[in-house]
Amino acid sequence: MRFSKSLIPTLKENPAEAEVSSHRLLLRAGFIRKLTAGIYTYLPLGLAAVRKVENIVREEMNRAGAQEILMPMVQPADLWHETGRYEKYGPELLRFVDRHERESCLGPTHEEVITDLLRREVRSYRDLPQNLYQIQTKFRDEIRPRFGLMRGREFIMKDAYSFDVDDRSAEESYQRMFDAYMRIFSRCGLDFRPVEADSGTIGGSFSHEFMVLADTGEDTLVICSSCDYAANSEKAAVMAVTEDPSPMLDLEKIETPGKRKVPVVCEFLGIEAQELVKTMVFSAAGEPVAVLVRGDREVQDVKLKNLLGVADVEMLGDKDVFDATGVPTGYLGPIGLKIKLVVDNEVAAMKNFVTGANEKNYHCRNVNMGRDFEASAVADLRQITDTDPCPSCGEKLVMREGIEVGHVFKLGTGYSEAMHAVFQDSDGQDKPMVMGCYGIGVSRIVAAAIEQNHDENGMVFPLPIAPMQVILLNLGVKDVQITEASELLYKELLEKGVDVLLDDRDERPGSKFKDADLLGIPLRLTLGKSFSKNGLVELRHRSNGATEELLPHQVTERVLKIINLAATK
Repeated sequence: MRFSKSLIPTLKENPAEAEVSSHRLLLRAGFIRKLTAGIYTYLPLGLAAVRKVENIVREEMNRAGAQEILMPMVQPADLWHETGRYEKYGPELLRFVDRHERESCLGPTHEEVITDLLRREVRSYRDLPQNLYQIQTKFRDEIRPRFGLMRGREFIMKDAYSFDVDDRSAEESYQRMFDAYMRIFSRCGLDFRPVEADSGTIGGSFSHEFMVLADTGEDTLVICSSCDYAANSEKAAVMAVTEDPSPMLDLEKIETPGKRKVPVVCEFLGIEAQELVKTMVFSAAGEPVAVLVRGDREVQDVKLKNLLGVADVEMLGDKDVFDATGVPTGYLGPIGLKIKLVVDNEVAAMKNFVTGANEKNYHCRNVNMGRDFEASAVADLRQITDTDPCPSCGEKLVMREGIEVGHVFKLGTGYSEAMHAVFQDSDGQDKPMVMGCYGIGVSRIVAAAIEQNHDENGMVFPLPIAPMQVILLNLGVKDVQITEASELLYKELLEKGVDVLLDDRDERPGSKFKDADLLGIPLRLTLGKSFSKNGLVELRHRSNGATEELLPHQVTERVLKIINLAATK
């Protein structure tokens, strides 16, 4: 690939629209260009990086026994109605009607389509297991697309689906995919961590996310400093607390004029925030639900959503709270509350705490669950913190930021039962297929790799997923000796299967060095003054700046050794 003949429109200035490093550098390096909000064109080097990731994914999926197919991006709404997701998925599902008034959607995922395929083709237990995957464009109509390829509306994804005869076989399929994902992200050169995760709109009994560790990540990970426990903060379980053995004290009603906020109430009453319980009201499927958590805690929305079995929950504002309860916010409490009430485990273990009195300007002291109020449910409902012990071993937790690049789900029979995807077992009985689902954000991996590997000069691609393995700088395009040597080395590397970008432009050396650093290509070969004087080619490693001087006949062998070493890590 010759720089002079390629579309690599590098930019000197940072684009104003870019908020994170990967977005800024992908635009500056000429890897992508924005078409419209959340939708990008991949230019030659951008597409080359994506294809490198695809190749690794494809090799490991095939190695794990999965079979590649390709499903349509346009999906009939009828299939989504069968599972109930057409209504539940939300506005991210782009719905439309064709000229025949048939409802369809653009696929954000393909559970319905693959289940429809297998229910038509599989008849017997002898036809199972099956594991099918595709690498394809997906569309999710994000309300606020941002961060370039990190959170776009249109993106490239690998999605796989397994079908088994029973739970044991399904768990074996899940483990094979889990192991394949570990190999994929290791081969991509990423610093990553698998964590327990919520299954979200996909559903299923359990799942793991694969998170690239990066300061710009949108997700918070909870990682134990001693054992292997790791979870997304949405999923991270809080260790159960021992019930307070103190005797119940007499309930008191206390006037607290104008005292609404937790810190103000605590100061007024001379108590700590952990002695107060706040009542927060959420909308769940259109119904108000009150949640009790300790005064220094926050409700974890996903845990609440899962407890209530609804698609989403939203905390109500002051007016809506008053309309639902007749009490101003700040004075709400559980005693006599007329709406559904659920309680966090930590509160259920407390004794003699302070709450609102359900009357303006009043609070209650020595409130106790069981005596003064009852709850519809008690569960782990709060956000975990770094002061909590590990729920697995009790040791210290560490919070890290991460970027989700993969997710594996054990779906069970939810989709197969809804869509009647059954097989006949050995006794001739119809049984629903047990499913798994496994996704990888192919284009997102490229962005995540840049977030994890860049410096002030540009990108620093891991060698396995770099769009080009070598950039060859000809610093004397008008010098016959340098140009002939550059061309000879270029052809030799190409013949050995090395991906090379030959910078044959008639530009100043400083400009070429800057572009080479910006593009982040792992190995830089330079033919300039040192070659003219001493016949030496400089090899520079982009990752650490280390340089070597080689004779021309040594270059190809050295480059191949570096590439092969990176492939075996």
